[in-house]
Amino acid sequence: MKEVVLEIAKALVDQPDQVQVDEAQGEHTCVLKLRVAKEDIGKVIGKKGANANAIRTLLDASGGKSNKRFILEILE
Repeated sequence: MKEVVLEIAKALVDQPDQVQVDEAQGEHTCVLKLRVAKEDIGKVIGKKGANANAIRTLLDASGGKSNKRFILEILE
């Protein structure tokens, strides 16, 4: 899932070389920490959080199949 979030974020931002995704694995949860350039945070979040919610929906759908919960954190 780390690669999926990375590719989606790179497609949304102006500076794709500054996109980083760190992954912290737990037994039933996985926290994905997304870092982008300061100017690109708004593009990843989107209007009223639409882009961020769409990415979280994809993570929820894929996590249900593997009984894992994915949490997306967008960091500055």
